[in-house]
Amino acid sequence: MKITNTSHRPFPLPKGLWLMAQTWNDVLFAHWPVEPETIQEKIPAALELETFNGKAWIGILPFLLTDLRARFLPPLPCISRFPELNVRTYVTYKGVPGVYFFSLDAASRLAVLSARRFFHLPYFRADIAFEKEESRVQFSSRRADSKAVFHARYGPLSDPFTAQKGTIEYWLTERYRLYTTHNSRVYYEDIHHSQWALQQAETEFQQNTAAAANGLILPDTAPLLHYAKRQHVLFWPLRRVQ
Repeated sequence: MKITNTSHRPFPLPKGLWLMAQTWNDVLFAHWPVEPETIQEKIPAALELETFNGKAWIGILPFLLTDLRARFLPPLPCISRFPELNVRTYVTYKGVPGVYFFSLDAASRLAVLSARRFFHLPYFRADIAFEKEESRVQFSSRRADSKAVFHARYGPLSDPFTAQKGTIEYWLTERYRLYTTHNSRVYYEDIHHSQWALQQAETEFQQNTAAAANGLILPDTAPLLHYAKRQHVLFWPLRRVQ
């Protein structure tokens, strides 16, 4: 993947070489607004919870990950393709916006162990079924301890569009850094990809305890839904903040 455009980024491209690439397929962005104080205590003290129009947001993202590879190498056998389910919110550190993950469920034991060991991310092993028929995805996930269960059917409703800076769609999706902590230290990892080609989406949630498994309470309101067919993503090394 060549980097040809960076104008959509909220901050400059990181220095140095990217080390890892992967592709995200059939991504559902499901977002719920919540009062900031309801999740503030679940965010590391070193990070600042970010809000949009006074609301914090909880995102649940199911998708199929493919083509996972290191730079200069082909996709790795047995680890290059698996479905994943993320529960996240949005934070800043010294003014740089990013994502904070409450949990990441994946159907790959090796990917879970590697991400926990080398990236300090809260990955969990889950049994996940990903089935696509025409434009609709049936996504079913059950964590090994059965606390996080997610069954949903989703798909696009509109033609693709790119979000304009300043909109809620841009704020939620155009995120190019993740933050995590380990032994009271803050780490970050930068990523890059093309601007999201989003589509309005429809979703039937058959069961959803993914947020509750993290001690989060979703409001009894319809979520903001978006779909993206495919995104190629580059990753830089994990770094500790100074």
